[in-house]
Amino acid sequence: MLHLASSTDSGWGARAAAAMPEILLDHAHLEKKAAGTAINLIFRYPQHQNLMVPLSRLAREELAHFEQVLRIMEDRGIAFERQRPAPYAGRLMKEVRRDEPHRLLDTLVCCAVIEARSCERMKILSEHLEDKVLRDLYLGLLACEARHHGTYVELASQIFDREAVMQRLEALALHEASVLAMAPLEARMHNR
Repeated sequence: MLHLASSTDSGWGARAAAAMPEILLDHAHLEKKAAGTAINLIFRYPQHQNLMVPLSRLAREELAHFEQVLRIMEDRGIAFERQRPAPYAGRLMKEVRRDEPHRLLDTLVCCAVIEARSCERMKILSEHLEDKVLRDLYLGLLACEARHHGTYVELASQIFDREAVMQRLEALALHEASVLAMAPLEARMHNR
């Protein structure tokens, strides 16, 4: 089950499908960022042995997705280039508490929420695409995104009390819904 406090508006899928070069570029950057986040957590929290192998596997899978999107972009003549970061993740992460161990809990939960939103968006996108290659890409990634969401929730629950994790997940999902509602209307995976 995805822990989201809101659903994507009904027009997002059609808008995204009409702007696939921009969506693919954004998607590639998001996969790269997700891999980097998992690796950063490994470096930041070596004392939590239970994080090491699952996050290493997750980072490798995110990099494989990054390469998969890059291949599709190359096949379509879409250049991979620098992209101005969307405000979504930065605004979401502003609610991460700075003191430990709250920082670790909130970071894991924010990662779970981001993965849940990605899963929801990929499902919607797959339903709006006529291009079989792209539709298959997004259908194929759904299970991975849902699993990544569950991985972050489970890792947090191994370190923290499950009830505390679920309370924080609910609070950060509500915050994420407000971040998304204020996001700009542009062709990005995590915008309106």
